[in-house]
Amino acid sequence: MDYAQAYRALSTEERKTLALAADLDPGFRPHLVRDQWSLVKIYFGRRADLGPDEVAQLIEDPDQTVRITCARREDLSAEQVARCVADRDPNLRYFIARNVLLTEEQRQLLLADEDPLVRKAARKGPKRRRLEARPGQAEVIR
Repeated sequence: MDYAQAYRALSTEERKTLALAADLDPGFRPHLVRDQWSLVKIYFGRRADLGPDEVAQLIEDPDQTVRITCARREDLSAEQVARCVADRDPNLRYFIARNVLLTEEQRQLLLADEDPLVRKAARKGPKRRRLEARPGQAEVIR
């Protein structure tokens, strides 16, 4: 199968459905992680079964919402967590502030953040993310 051609033929709605499919053909994964539409990457980024390379691509995405989706993950590397803590976007810092992977030093940085909502999130402390799957869909991070 020519995955590139088959993927290009899909509508945005079909790509979103594919991004969450429980029976996702591995040949489509590289196309989902590099899709032109941020919304498709956001759906794909919520999957619990992403590999380290896929997470690495998404956490470096220029779209802040794609990065925010990744900031909730509990399988980030120490370098990825540090990148999120230092990100210029307060929304990303807000979401990483509750990540269970933060070091105490990083939590202290976020407790002193210039943005009051980031400080508030950091005060709440770590929050475990739950996994959930709807019928026919892969487990996703909520």
